[in-house]
Amino acid sequence: MVAAGLIGGIRYDSVGALICAALLLGILNAFVRPILLLLTAPLIILSLGIFIFVVNAIMLLLVNQFVHGFHVDSFGSAFWGAILISVTSWLLSAFFRGSDGRVYPLSHHTRMKRVTGRVVRSGKPGES
Repeated sequence: MVAAGLIGGIRYDSVGALICAALLLGILNAFVRPILLLLTAPLIILSLGIFIFVVNAIMLLLVNQFVHGFHVDSFGSAFWGAILISVTSWLLSAFFRGSDGRVYPLSHHTRMKRVTGRVVRSGKPGES
């Protein structure tokens, strides 16, 4: 939604199309993007990582092909949209990341209780 609001070449027709685009982008980033990153590793190394934004733009263009109601006009729009989506995602994750580096889910509890206990194994005493 941030990219569609700030980049002229990215737009969506309905909130449903935007949600579908976001879900598909997440699925593609989980399964297809690692393969593309592996295949383009030499280009990523030669460009000092800048080529990752090209891979992210390709992911956004793929979403454009599969989700009706989500539009990306050109590769340039996809490239700048991918950069903006990356920065927005990074900023949002900073709010949910703890001091230990883990990402914690939002909860209505003010404080989560730590559970302590011991592991009980079935079997004869002395067996591992």
